[in-house]
Amino acid sequence: MRELKDRTKQFAIDCWRFCSSIPNSREYNAYVNQLIRSSSSVGANYRSAQRAKSSADFINKLKIVEEEADESMYFLELFIEILENKADQAKKLHS
Repeated sequence: MRELKDRTKQFAIDCWRFCSSIPNSREYNAYVNQLIRSSSSVGANYRSAQRAKSSADFINKLKIVEEEADESMYFLELFIEILENKADQAKKLHS
């Protein structure tokens, strides 16, 4: 299995590619920006956790990773509901 560092990076890239295919509009842009932000934050914070100064710091940083991953899932769920033609792509990222 690939290392989590690589998997979180790939998740951010895949979300970016998905977002780049969404039409540019005021309504979509708010969700696109949030998904790009949260999905890239998963990997960035995971890397930060690898440099934790203590066990407590490591756990705290992993909690942030969990929160950002959950936020990413929320925005993917919204896209599944509102973009029927791209629901399969969003479901793949969500799984």
